[in-house]
Amino acid sequence: MSRGGAERPRGGAELSRGGAELSRGGAELLETVTRIREHIVTMCASAEGGHLGGSMSLAEILAVLYFRVLRHDPRFPGMPDRDILLLSKGHGGIGLFATLCEAGYFPAGELAAYARPGSRFTAHPHPGIPGVEMPSGSLGHGLAVGVGHALAHRLEGSGRRCFVVMGDGELQEGSVWEAASVASAHRLARLTAIVDRNGLQISGPTESVGALEPLADRWRAFGWRVLEADGHDTDALTAALSAAPDPERPTVLIAHTVKGKGVAKIEGQARSHFARLGRRQQQQLLQALRADAEARR
Repeated sequence: MSRGGAERPRGGAELSRGGAELSRGGAELLETVTRIREHIVTMCASAEGGHLGGSMSLAEILAVLYFRVLRHDPRFPGMPDRDILLLSKGHGGIGLFATLCEAGYFPAGELAAYARPGSRFTAHPHPGIPGVEMPSGSLGHGLAVGVGHALAHRLEGSGRRCFVVMGDGELQEGSVWEAASVASAHRLARLTAIVDRNGLQISGPTESVGALEPLADRWRAFGWRVLEADGHDTDALTAALSAAPDPERPTVLIAHTVKGKGVAKIEGQARSHFARLGRRQQQQLLQALRADAEARR
């Protein structure tokens, strides 16, 4: 992937914050969310399978970021003044691939090669994929990398923002809270963490495995501004993620989501964490997604 030092193609109109040419209204964005989930289901029907539940819970979050909030350009992934999106919960990688595809970073046909020999699309993101800023999969590192980006942006004197998407089970990693402390101490106002708070991890409910509540108070104790929203309400997410940064502290958005969102039979179930779907299951889930989309119109 081309990086910040690459020369911008001539004649390319720079995208303003919010995606400009990519920006989508309510009904159009919801249709995009449905297509993202359809891509996720299809990738989970590969021979390798994929992380289904935690990718489905991310769909609205990623769609709002790429189509309403981030300053980015799929024609020039290394645009020097782009905002940075780090998917720290790397097991949601197929959700990121699906979103980047819908945003125009690569054609949908490339996703058909997911997990096949020689494909650049594997279970977790890596920078060989256009639009991916960091490799992830081992949890707990994204926020620290985000701190580095935010400090670098400050030194550059730029107005770039950095968004770090994390899973709630990931917050059991001590490195997350070390990074949170550093971010607060340096008043990294243009750093935003987003917690996909679906309440489940591979081994069960987060509150049974390693309790996180009172989660909002934990973040406040580390000196962060805390916002909360329904993680499947695109308007609420847009309002929270588009809000002006607090000049004195970083921001965390706790997005309340449902693991496996979009298909009632797998919603809120830890067993949806990873799936290797058969063709019949794939068709059933795709039909359920379309029915859900029709019901919301």
